[in-house]
Amino acid sequence: MTNRIYTAIGLMSGTSLDGVDAALIETDGHDYARPLAFYYQPYEEVDRAQIRRCYGRRDRTAADVLVAEELSTRLHIEVVRALLRQEKLTPEKVDVIGLHGQTIFHAPAEKLTIQLGDGALMARETGIDTVYDFRSNDVLHGGEGAPLAPLYHRVLGSCAHIEPPFAFLNIGGVSNVTWVGAGGDDILAFDLGPGNALMDDWAQRHTGARYDEDGKLAAAGTPVRSLLDRWHQHPYFDRLPPKSLDRDEWDIADLGAAVEQMGGVSIEDGMATLLQFTAECIIKAEKFMPVPPQVWYVGGGGRHNKTLMSLLKKELNIHPVDDLGWNGDATEGEMFAYFAVRSLLGLPISFPGTTGVPHPLGGGVLARTPPARDNLPE
Repeated sequence: MTNRIYTAIGLMSGTSLDGVDAALIETDGHDYARPLAFYYQPYEEVDRAQIRRCYGRRDRTAADVLVAEELSTRLHIEVVRALLRQEKLTPEKVDVIGLHGQTIFHAPAEKLTIQLGDGALMARETGIDTVYDFRSNDVLHGGEGAPLAPLYHRVLGSCAHIEPPFAFLNIGGVSNVTWVGAGGDDILAFDLGPGNALMDDWAQRHTGARYDEDGKLAAAGTPVRSLLDRWHQHPYFDRLPPKSLDRDEWDIADLGAAVEQMGGVSIEDGMATLLQFTAECIIKAEKFMPVPPQVWYVGGGGRHNKTLMSLLKKELNIHPVDDLGWNGDATEGEMFAYFAVRSLLGLPISFPGTTGVPHPLGGGVLARTPPARDNLPE
């Protein structure tokens, strides 16, 4: 019996706060997924600052969170409408939206993870049923709540006929990896350490730029080994996976204080040190894998950093996912489209080997559209 094919939109905004990704796919929610289209809209700086104020354990109020959530959701709604216009689709042609939302706090040990995203508002304004809050059920059952990508990575690897063992690396605000073993059924996944977050914060603070384009600043500097050795003493690196990190586990202000204790370093040396830290956290991940992967495929914004990719290639057989004909910027959005369909079907999205839950577990909350679906794209 052939499974029904669904058309779904997935929405993702990473902790680097660059903008909103929207991916359109078709999938049966099982072992078939085909990307169809992608749309990206960057955040305006004023919106980015409003949302960033809610990050971590900072002095935020409930009012701050409510304002940021509505702002973030409405920006996501704009992106859905833009994608529909781009593809000349009406809402009736889309079965479901998967709204990841904007992570502002992640502390699985406290059974708490917070993603800004009003699924009911999304469904009402777009006219498309929306699944949201994908991580909370996992965390409530003792899981890490992240990474969730492994199941979708396995489907992509199977569709592309990649020979295991292989790894999918995502370099977003935090870096995470999926290791897939023989037969495609043996999966391990975990967060590795900082991805782009610290480098982006350093660039913003010292140059006003949102990121170090192509890794040029880092390429002009020299890593400070004593700082790297200090940062690698963090207890996270001794924990066995599955495990996950909050974007603000390392704060650029704390790192700046460490730099000041040394008498300061140049902007270039600071960036080179942060980039080296990201790379070493990725390279060290192999020690947790049952066997080293034959090949690593990397997605996320970090794959655009030429200096970082060059450093990784010295140690790993690593390639951008674009080499497979995929859009490396769209993968996480596609993933939440896929998970939205699985949620509709009552299928699990996390597993003992991916988030540490005791058994395969479903996730996501369904917000249905009002009875009259007459909200067409503007």
